[in-house]
Amino acid sequence: MTPLTVGVLALQGDFREHLRVLGELGVHGVAVRRESELADLDGLIIPGGESTTMSRLLDTFALREVLHDRLRTGLPVYGSCAGMIMLATTILDGHPDQRSLGIIEMTVRRNAFGRQVDSFEGALDVAGIDSPVPGVFIRAPWVESVGADVEVLARVAGHPVAVRQGAALATSFHPEISGDRRVHQFFLSLVTTARR
Repeated sequence: MTPLTVGVLALQGDFREHLRVLGELGVHGVAVRRESELADLDGLIIPGGESTTMSRLLDTFALREVLHDRLRTGLPVYGSCAGMIMLATTILDGHPDQRSLGIIEMTVRRNAFGRQVDSFEGALDVAGIDSPVPGVFIRAPWVESVGADVEVLARVAGHPVAVRQGAALATSFHPEISGDRRVHQFFLSLVTTARR
């Protein structure tokens, strides 16, 4: 089997960190800024950053419709922090012009844990990972509610912070900067399964 090729949406945010992790895991990572770069991917990561800006740039770069179509037809996707917001069906406390991709049936509250000064780290029990994962939360969202087909993988103070719906995964924390690669490995297992 040929090596996996996973794109990282590279319009804004910490896409370089995700690309670095993919390289460490032996995966061919592709920075995605154009429609043509979505064509041959086995999976996609939507990084942390600023979700309102990311939403606007999807339109500026004419990526929204083609990206939505690829995700709706089964391209595995992982969104971290702002990426979680981008994958939600409903956003609370967002800007009026902010549009998500609506891939995971969930309602997400932007900046739910507070401002930049309220950022924190903590160990998380994540379903499917055998020991606690370091969670780095930076202006992080949390999930207010999920649909019937969404599995909650981790919680903080009762709020879901990691969820999965089919081949779509989202976390409100940043595993790309924690040094722990198991969340990315979990996502790559979803990518490998989808490719079979």
